[in-house]
Amino acid sequence: MAIKSAVRKSPSRNVAKNSRAQLDRVSAASSGFVRRVLSAQSRDFYLLISLTAFLAVFGVFMVLSSSFIDALKTDNNAFSIFFKQSLSMLAGFVGLAVVSLLRSSSIRKLMVPYTAFWIVVQLLVVLTPIGVSINGNRNWIRVLGFTIQPSEFLKLAMVLLVAQLLFSKQHELDDLKDSWLPVVLVAGGIMVTVLGGGDVGTVIVMSLILIGMAVFAGLPRIVAIGVGVLGAIAVPVIMRSSQSRWGRVMAWLFPDAPDPNDYNWQTTHGIWAFAAGGIGGVGLGQSKLKWSWIPEAENDFIFAIIGEEMGLIGALVVIVLIIYMAVLFIRIAMRTTDLFKRLVVLGVMLWISVQSFVNIAVVLTLLPVLGVPLPLISAGGSSMLASLLAIGVVLAIERENHELGTSKRRVR
Repeated sequence: MAIKSAVRKSPSRNVAKNSRAQLDRVSAASSGFVRRVLSAQSRDFYLLISLTAFLAVFGVFMVLSSSFIDALKTDNNAFSIFFKQSLSMLAGFVGLAVVSLLRSSSIRKLMVPYTAFWIVVQLLVVLTPIGVSINGNRNWIRVLGFTIQPSEFLKLAMVLLVAQLLFSKQHELDDLKDSWLPVVLVAGGIMVTVLGGGDVGTVIVMSLILIGMAVFAGLPRIVAIGVGVLGAIAVPVIMRSSQSRWGRVMAWLFPDAPDPNDYNWQTTHGIWAFAAGGIGGVGLGQSKLKWSWIPEAENDFIFAIIGEEMGLIGALVVIVLIIYMAVLFIRIAMRTTDLFKRLVVLGVMLWISVQSFVNIAVVLTLLPVLGVPLPLISAGGSSMLASLLAIGVVLAIERENHELGTSKRRVR
């Protein structure tokens, strides 16, 4: 009987051993991957990845704090938005780690299929019934219970393509037709597909990124003046194309005028949130304005909740960290000798910093409401994923900078 019992137990023991062996192999592979990503890099590499991780984790907890009321109302689950944001952050860091291991030559090869894929998805969103409209903008597609916003990923596509075009024409930048016309056509084509969904805020951010990259590349003064004039004409025309959008602009310009449509409701209550927070804040999770007083409290107006719960000190810390991240990008760009890589780093820097300060300016009523999230902090899986992938590209470039610097020191 004992022998039979032992025989019966042996298959389960073998299964347990196989399971443990598989877990050990997965654990070893994961550890090796993490070591490969993080081992022997520059100081700025570690600072950038640490700051990115801190802002993303901080953002997830602020999303939990600011969203649980709305999540409970819409999904009957106070943690639904928090869980989605957490999954997006984890997926984003996996993508960041993988991309950071790529060579710049591989990134150049992948950027065209990457761009083509997201342009096709964006056109499907705009031109077919599978597109999802939220708050009047048709910019999302629903996949397995998640909504994906292709325009967020097209920001990285535009940065890469513009950098490559300017790199290929770096000795002919005085030739407006051959050098700058392709840049304007490619970037403009991408922005037109985004504008087709009505997302003016994203198009404004992309335009500022494009102008900044062009200036860094040596944009001729006459072109800069022309772009400025064109923008001054185009922005009001685009704003007038939507009644609600124009209403928000006019309410921002004339805040004391009658506001029967409550266009100023969001910004007014955002300022109230800052006033309630004072210097030190009311405490994490203790916001009162998030109780349905501020629309999109976990998204476009999460900075107002930061100001209420963490006060002026917390809001200033967030601003200082964003500025410091921009400084890290600039330091990495200054060590980069290749124009393509330098422009990519500067383009990502412009993306994160310009979009951050547009979002903050909207919350502080310095700009009209544009519907632009705060990178790495606001709720939105697409914004989180795209931002982390872009930072992964910068880390890949800094990895090459470090390897080049190490090899030069060895030669000496």
